[in-house]
Amino acid sequence: MKFKTQIMNEADIERALVRLSHQIIEKNNGPEDICLIGIKTRGVPLANRIAENIFKIEGSKLPVGSLDITMYRDDLSKINIDPVISHSDISFPIEDKIVVLVDDVIFTGRTARAAMDALKDFGRPRKIQLCVLVDRGHAELPIKANYVGKNIPTSMNEVVLVNLREVDHVTGVVINEL
Repeated sequence: MKFKTQIMNEADIERALVRLSHQIIEKNNGPEDICLIGIKTRGVPLANRIAENIFKIEGSKLPVGSLDITMYRDDLSKINIDPVISHSDISFPIEDKIVVLVDDVIFTGRTARAAMDALKDFGRPRKIQLCVLVDRGHAELPIKANYVGKNIPTSMNEVVLVNLREVDHVTGVVINEL
């Protein structure tokens, strides 16, 4: 893989997350009944950062969970014959709540679909919304994020990599060529 260009640095990501936090509050008329669920791996620290922002803005502490969608993927046999499965951690009820799924990148929409399927095991939310740091286009399913940090049109021979200090020890978004 060849490094092509940096799209967002740490400050850009922080500004986008603050904006997304405000949008989530505004669209839902406040933070009541909202919970954030990060899609593993990088959606989890993003969800935690958004929760921190909402606490600073509104003084409300939102519940944050993590969701492993590995076994719900429709392409599991294509991507890995021996998948690594971690556990989901949703220690609060989602029944009749506004669940905001948080992920780093939306590409085909298949991860978001798998996440919605996985949520069924935890209850029936009133509403599910999707928040992503980057929308790179190329949807294969009729799924669109409600909240987008940055739209980055890409070609099919490019890969968008989100690095977060909590996982990668550095923060930024880059595009690489395959």
